[in-house]
Amino acid sequence: MPLRCPNGWTYISGRCYYYVSAKLNWAEAEVNCLTMNANLASVHSSSEYRSIQRVITKGSKVSGRTWIGGTDCQIEGIWLWSDGTAFDYRHCGVFDNRHSKQHCALMNYGDNKCWDDEKCSEEFPSVCATNRYFPWRG
Repeated sequence: MPLRCPNGWTYISGRCYYYVSAKLNWAEAEVNCLTMNANLASVHSSSEYRSIQRVITKGSKVSGRTWIGGTDCQIEGIWLWSDGTAFDYRHCGVFDNRHSKQHCALMNYGDNKCWDDEKCSEEFPSVCATNRYFPWRG
């Protein structure tokens, strides 16, 4: 059965994406996505990254820093996606773990709109993604 996204979500290449404008810390953002049967978005290609940026711009009219589902809080330097998919793509940017306190990934950092690691307690908007089927919505 083909994937149908709920109202307000954007279908892109087999997944549904939703921009959350509320500024939450990383864990709150992930829990918020979970309440919608989703996770913070994982990114697996440059085209997917650009598509997610369009979802952010559509939802916010700007392209500001936004949480995605990457974290290395379990073991420094071993990045995982909260949705369990492989961390098989890296966009521009540096995960430098400044002051040994940056363990969560965000996108649209700096002039080049790269990835960055940030303290998980900081508050930003977020992007949720799911590939689950929603038969009751269209």
